[in-house]
Amino acid sequence: MTTEIHWPAIALRLMLTIIAGTILGAERSRSSHPAGLRTTLLVTLAASISMIQMNLLIQTNGKPHDSYAVMDLMRLPLGILTGVGFIGAGAIVRKGEMVLGITTAATMWFATVVGLCLGGGQIILGSTATVIGFLVLWAFRLGEQRLEIYQRGALTVVSEGNDISAHSLSHLLRAAQIHIKSASAHYEAIQHRNKFQFEIRWQRKDPAEMPDVIERLRHLPGVLSCEWSGTGKPMSE
Repeated sequence: MTTEIHWPAIALRLMLTIIAGTILGAERSRSSHPAGLRTTLLVTLAASISMIQMNLLIQTNGKPHDSYAVMDLMRLPLGILTGVGFIGAGAIVRKGEMVLGITTAATMWFATVVGLCLGGGQIILGSTATVIGFLVLWAFRLGEQRLEIYQRGALTVVSEGNDISAHSLSHLLRAAQIHIKSASAHYEAIQHRNKFQFEIRWQRKDPAEMPDVIERLRHLPGVLSCEWSGTGKPMSE
């Protein structure tokens, strides 16, 4: 980063910042995310302008001979990153066990770093980061659709008599290619009932799809109730 910049260099940095913010923001707007084109562009510009301002004030950095105050210009971009952290936190929403908006928050933080690079004069680094960021947001999404997607769920089966056991239920679930992460069994002495609880994971294509084996469990002899709920965010690993 040079210690002196002139308006042609400033105009180039701002133009590249607008292009970078538009590329990243347009992809988010196309996917109907809350932090879209305008938000991403403003964040990127704010970061870039802060670095340009620091570049313009670089000559005043340090402690002047006639002052006790010390000017630390690096606090300006660091303050920008901290402020964007609050924006990112506001974009993250938790609904039960589902957490939404993490990618949007990460995009805001990434766009800020891109703006800091372009505003600071690291044109090649900022431009390369923009291309990489766009590929991560757009091209990698297409790749995720080809991955095996798994859904987590919680299953509770209440039965009476000795026809149903934890072993028989586990065998049925595994036969349906459902992975059991944890299992527990509890006998309710007052009502003479057995309560079985499973935390399961299965491969699915439709987010609203329920495993077929759940419906079969409901019709087993001795089953009084069968409660199932999908929990958490679909997993791709």
